Amino acid sequence: MLREWTAEGPALRWKASDIGTGYSSPAIAKGRVYLQTTRGDDEFALALDEKTGDKVWEAPIGKVGKNRGPQYPGTRSTPTVDGSRMYCLASDGELVCLETTRGDAKWRKHLRTDFGGADGSWAFSESVLIDGNTLVCTPGGSTAALAALDKQTGETLWTSTVPKGGNAEYSSIMIVGAGPAKQYVTFLRNGLVGVDAKSGQFLWIYDKTIDPGANILTPIVVDDRVFSAGSRTGGGLVKLEPQGDGVTATQIYFDRRIAPSIGGAVLVDGNLYGTGSEALFCADFETGEVRWTDRSVGAASVCYADHRLYVRGHNSGEVALVEPSPKKYIERGRFQQPDRSKTQAWPHPVVANGGLYLRDQGVLLCYDVSAK
Repeated sequence: MLREWTAEGPALRWKASDIGTGYSSPAIAKGRVYLQTTRGDDEFALALDEKTGDKVWEAPIGKVGKNRGPQYPGTRSTPTVDGSRMYCLASDGELVCLETTRGDAKWRKHLRTDFGGADGSWAFSESVLIDGNTLVCTPGGSTAALAALDKQTGETLWTSTVPKGGNAEYSSIMIVGAGPAKQYVTFLRNGLVGVDAKSGQFLWIYDKTIDPGANILTPIVVDDRVFSAGSRTGGGLVKLEPQGDGVTATQIYFDRRIAPSIGGAVLVDGNLYGTGSEALFCADFETGEVRWTDRSVGAASVCYADHRLYVRGHNSGEVALVEPSPKKYIERGRFQQPDRSKTQAWPHPVVANGGLYLRDQGVLLCYDVSAK
């Protein structure tokens, strides 16, 4: 790991050009870089060589959402890689299981036509969850807000009805393993919801953190507590407790100053790090106390790896290397991504095997951040 960056930033390993457009991040596994991308009205899965960025294979996965013309059209979902298979969700709702060696399709479903799903204004956006032999996804709507499938065959195991839950939004499902029962939690249009992992039975909904525009943040789970937030509302922590035959979500705190959204948030040593509309913040996960805020690179997407935060500015394209500390903001370097497109840099940075991956429109950049 590079503990600090020079003024020039880390060295560029490779640049994959003309890969197509999109807003999702890559997944790296077993020497391959897997990515979803868009060309015209169609979306594809790509496999690249991790060392060189050269294309290994390409496979169609579906159509661009909203009749092939939403605002910010293009793929949103990072593929979920599980052993020799990967699972891709196109923005129009096609869910496809691909074999990772050559990209052959094993099965396909459509969240709208097969489950009566309902997406939001910006199409389907989640990265599906693999939990053992089960794939869990979010069709949204009145009959199958969440659905569990056999990951090998695509056979439906259960669907979950969430009363007044609304359409699918833009976060991904997380597992709650502690508390009264194992649950799956995610954002729907009308709130953060929890369902029983075995049956899909609806358990609870929490609506304090609903964002009037879009619910995007993937919830952060610690034991029986779940954090959620909206960029225009704020962040809240709930504790899941048994109540009769069900579960209730009791609010521990809500704070308008803790408002991460499209840039995500990470939990490091009991502290939340994320960005609102203008600044990076650090807050105590258990109490919501804001430790500090700093302009850093402004609104940004955040990841954590090797004891460092990688903070990628949405507007400037600057990338800052930050040492996580509850005491103060500690920057260990920054650099400006070259040849930035005019589109906001929403894809999250990814760090794997000493490589820092930055997705932009039409290009994927890999920087060397390995130990020297």
